[in-house]
Amino acid sequence: MRQLGVPGAWVHEPKVFTDPRGGFHEWFRGGEFAAATGRPLRLAQANCSVSVRGTVRGVHFADVPPGQAKYVTCVRGAVLDVVVDVRVGSPTFGSWEGVRLDDVDHTALFLSEGLGHAFMALTDDATVVYLCSEGYAPAREHAVDALDPELGIRWPRGSRRLLSDKDAQAPTLAEARERGLLPDYEECLAWYRRAAVADEAAVAGEEQG
Repeated sequence: MRQLGVPGAWVHEPKVFTDPRGGFHEWFRGGEFAAATGRPLRLAQANCSVSVRGTVRGVHFADVPPGQAKYVTCVRGAVLDVVVDVRVGSPTFGSWEGVRLDDVDHTALFLSEGLGHAFMALTDDATVVYLCSEGYAPAREHAVDALDPELGIRWPRGSRRLLSDKDAQAPTLAEARERGLLPDYEECLAWYRRAAVADEAAVAGEEQG
């Protein structure tokens, strides 16, 4: 796995094997994941979303602790997947990085708890699946405006941008910070350490059992 410029985010670029029957790839490998991130992946929920071209979802994040880490890939079509550092106090606060996820290269993206996540569908029926470390909890979920000029995310041009009413009304990064909605960087680091110990203990218990 390759670490991105935003700390706490990694990309997995699998080798894809094809022949006349079709293709095969390993989109998640537990040992490689743990070696790169320092922790196993805790799976509490799996999601699937289907979007028409131009749909923008996000920027979404959850309160830390416990937050919600995500392992994301696109199984049909293509999206521009974006990780945003919304952790107050982070050396890269307010920065973002985009990764194309599609059904050709089968790249996957992991985002640690406290990072913001968004994507734009580049094709119709773009299908994205997520493995999540925590279940959905509406009271802990927040959003930042994906079109916030301060963030300056360079979304692809050439198609209309479709947002949910909730995402369209999301505060800017500055407004979210003023309201105290954003995660704290030091608290996120502390949570990563605690989560790594807890997850390793859980894996060890399962192996012994």
